[in-house]
Amino acid sequence: MPVFFENREIVTPGDLLAEGEYEAGRNTYRDDSRVYACKLGLVEYKGRTVNVVALNTFYVPSVGDLVIGKIVEVNLHGWTVDINSPYLATLRPSEAFNKPFKPQRNELSSILDIGDIIQAKVIAFDRTRNPLLTIREPGLGKITHGQIVKVSPAKIPRIIGRKGSMISMLKRETRCGITVGQNGLIHVYGRNPEDERIAVLAIKKIELEAHTSGLTDRVTEMISKERGEE
Repeated sequence: MPVFFENREIVTPGDLLAEGEYEAGRNTYRDDSRVYACKLGLVEYKGRTVNVVALNTFYVPSVGDLVIGKIVEVNLHGWTVDINSPYLATLRPSEAFNKPFKPQRNELSSILDIGDIIQAKVIAFDRTRNPLLTIREPGLGKITHGQIVKVSPAKIPRIIGRKGSMISMLKRETRCGITVGQNGLIHVYGRNPEDERIAVLAIKKIELEAHTSGLTDRVTEMISKERGEE
């Protein structure tokens, strides 16, 4: 009677969790002798019962995603990056430098140190190892100014909007640059702190009211009021 994941391992809808004399618990279903996940979450095997603890607001990496993360460890093999996910990411020296890296000649922490915030792209991930990142593409690398806003990853599509309509409006009306990480972290950078403050307020309003209609007009009106405009 096999199980197909380790306890507390992340699973996605449709994953086969167990086969044999197991009972389907929370967020799972049984089909003949097999138990499957029906939600994204962490699998739990308790005796003969299989449960999934839903992770509706957790970010699961996907190749090609733009993410914003914090350096949490530095070693000779590269950097470990917290990307607001159950998985810690890895940034190798080869994906940070445009020239060969020699550990005895280069001090990694002088380039990126613990606590630094970076903008990166996911280049590999298959759930059997930590996601791999790169910062070698244009626009990626260390973030040195502006503010980081954290929202639920589930609300990112609403903040971007259909065909980018919402994020385009935010940039135009707040006069800020805004980079949206798929992992729920957003980089806001403006010409002054006041512009950034208004942009952060607008993003938080979208997150709070994402399920409602007419949101674009209300956010535009809020921005105008914050600026003291009629």
